[in-house]
Amino acid sequence: MRRAITSFIVGATFVALFSAPALADKIVWNVNIFGPPRAVTTGIEAMRDYFLKETNGQFELKLAYGSALGPERQTPEALKSGGYEVGMMCAGYYPNKFPLLSVMELPFLPPRRLPDNAVVNHAVQTNPIIVKEAASRWNIMYFGPIVLPAYEFMGNKKITSVADMKGVKMRIAGLNAKALQKFGAVPTMVTAPEGYQALERGTIDSFGFPYSYSFGAYKLYEVSKYSTEGLSMSGFLCWNGASISAWNKLPANIKALLPHAQDLAVQAMLKAYKAADDKWIPIFKQRLEVTEFPVSERQKLVKASAPIWEAWVKDQEAAGRPGRKILDFVKAEVAKVENKK
Repeated sequence: MRRAITSFIVGATFVALFSAPALADKIVWNVNIFGPPRAVTTGIEAMRDYFLKETNGQFELKLAYGSALGPERQTPEALKSGGYEVGMMCAGYYPNKFPLLSVMELPFLPPRRLPDNAVVNHAVQTNPIIVKEAASRWNIMYFGPIVLPAYEFMGNKKITSVADMKGVKMRIAGLNAKALQKFGAVPTMVTAPEGYQALERGTIDSFGFPYSYSFGAYKLYEVSKYSTEGLSMSGFLCWNGASISAWNKLPANIKALLPHAQDLAVQAMLKAYKAADDKWIPIFKQRLEVTEFPVSERQKLVKASAPIWEAWVKDQEAAGRPGRKILDFVKAEVAKVENKK
């Protein structure tokens, strides 16, 4: 009996010793997300679920909503310093920090259809010049795609033409702001989580956001009277960036899963946006005055944007960056998806 007990203890110890590494080898990446769970976060959520399933729990993306790990305006610095492994970012939040990537925030340059926009975004994010810019300056790589619907405006000023924009404090940033400024708008930058209070206090008259999910997720319709439809403006370029140092430590089997994880992220967001439209648009039309922005008025904005593209190229080239090459690349990618229709 004593020999049997001894054998059992030795055997149990052997199993414990050789089982322990499976637990010790678990890799957890912290992900900083601004705002609450919403349609746009279904992408990184789908990636989390896929990695957990395919690695049998070896690799976990631990999502922290509400910028719980640090302010969204400091995400590049946090990733570079190792504060966390992945962060949700929008180029417009960081002026001059991703200068070439800001090409995707040129007004009316990206395609209007969401699936097309996803294809172009991915092509740009994986362009070697863009990859090098993020890596050399911030030790950041493109990890999780974010595709955003076209922007509309919601707030307390009625906008049915470009003339209505004169003197209006409109939340839009960076290069898109320049198109509105040509018609007298007063662009003002606040982050998404600051939107509700800004509209409530009158700091912002009209808030530019991806339509419709963002307005619903942040409850901006509660402090607004009007909303546009049909303006369909390009807005921020957002993505989930990862620390290259953290990525380099991952086993090859996990790295190999990334392309499919990115595809699943896009599929999840497209599905979520459709569900959001079905939910929120009827609510907006019931509670707000939703005005159709005429095609002829939109064309005035499109026409005013071409010189902005050229000015962007000039600024990039003056700083020693290949602005012309990047703009031509994006225009070619847009043409590819447009020609497939």
